[in-house]
Amino acid sequence: MSDPAKVRRHAERVRELVASAVRTQIKDPRLGMITITDARLTADLREATIFYTVLGDAEAKAGTAAALDSAKGMLRGSVGRALGLRHSPSLTFVLDDVQQHVKHIDDLLAEARVRDQEVHKLAEGAEYAGEPQPYKVEEDEESDDLDVDLDEAEDAAARR
Repeated sequence: MSDPAKVRRHAERVRELVASAVRTQIKDPRLGMITITDARLTADLREATIFYTVLGDAEAKAGTAAALDSAKGMLRGSVGRALGLRHSPSLTFVLDDVQQHVKHIDDLLAEARVRDQEVHKLAEGAEYAGEPQPYKVEEDEESDDLDVDLDEAEDAAARR
């Protein structure tokens, strides 16, 4: 097993190497506007999962996936040479649908805001079903004096 810090460093390096190779070495016309977002390596440094996003529609995403799949061997070789490991990690590309998730979350938040506004509109004219104070409160002489003082203070504030 490798050190987790070493695995993270290698994963970051794999992400940088793949991004650079995609930008400079792959000349496939199917390759769309791609961004390499993350790379993860297994603890034994044998398998790397590369996450990417593509700007465009489903056709652009499918074309980019096909281009990355066909360039997988060349990318694996360049990553293996640059890392200097005994075994080059096998590469797996996974489409990272961040934009889809963000849009879905924004839609859910907008729906929640609308429902909250509806609840607030219903609550504006609402009254209690029973008494405003449903619990029995023991009346003390001190609390009566306090109530009288508060009533006097409210009356004085209203007169101003």
